[in-house]
Formats: sequence, structure tokens, C-alpha cells
Amino acid sequence: MPDNHADSLTQMRNLVRAFVAERDWEPFHTPKNLAMSVAIEAGELMECFQWEPEAGAHSSSDVARAADELADVLIYCLAMADALGIDDLATVVLDKLERSGRKYPSDAFRGRFQ
Repeated sequence: MPDNHADSLTQMRNLVRAFVAERDWEPFHTPKNLAMSVAIEAGELMECFQWEPEAGAHSSSDVARAADELADVLIYCLAMADALGIDDLATVVLDKLERSGRKYPSDAFRGRFQ
């Protein structure tokens, strides 16, 4: 992964850290609270598509709403990484992708969900 992507992820985490610090929210950003917040925001993301047919077309307002909820999920994930002291989130993601690649090799899982 090019360094600029890792740097961007670190910069986003630092922006979230600064946002939280400016509001003195650190005492509330416990792993339990942040995990719950990730789940709540993920639920709000699901709500964007709750009553759509499986192959539904998405309006620009649907996409904008989903993008907003995705941002909330990512912000809470970055705050969680910060609260847990996970500084190199890019490496964590790359390591997980590597392990998943071994667990689900493309030649055996192409076009299959299990």
C-alpha cells in the first residue's frame, strides 16, 4: 500500500482525535461506548436501504444519505482505533485482508458468498 494512503488514514484519525479533544469527549469515548456507536451508525446505514427491492436503483438522495452514515461509521471506527491505541490502522487492515485472502482464496470463492 502506498504511504500516501496510510498517511491519509492517519490524518483522518488525527482529525477525529482533534474533533473529540476540542469537545472534551475523551471520557465518553470508551471502547464499549464506541463499539455501540459503530453498531448504531451501521444500523442507520441499513435503514437507508430497509424497504428497497433487492435490485433497486438508488437515487442521489439515497446515496448521499448512505454516504453520510458511512462517514459516521468510519469516524467512530477511527475514534475506536484511537481509544485503543491502534496507531497504524492501515497495517491492521492490510493484515486482515491478507489473512482473509488465505482463508477465502479467490479460485475457491469466486462468485460464492461461502
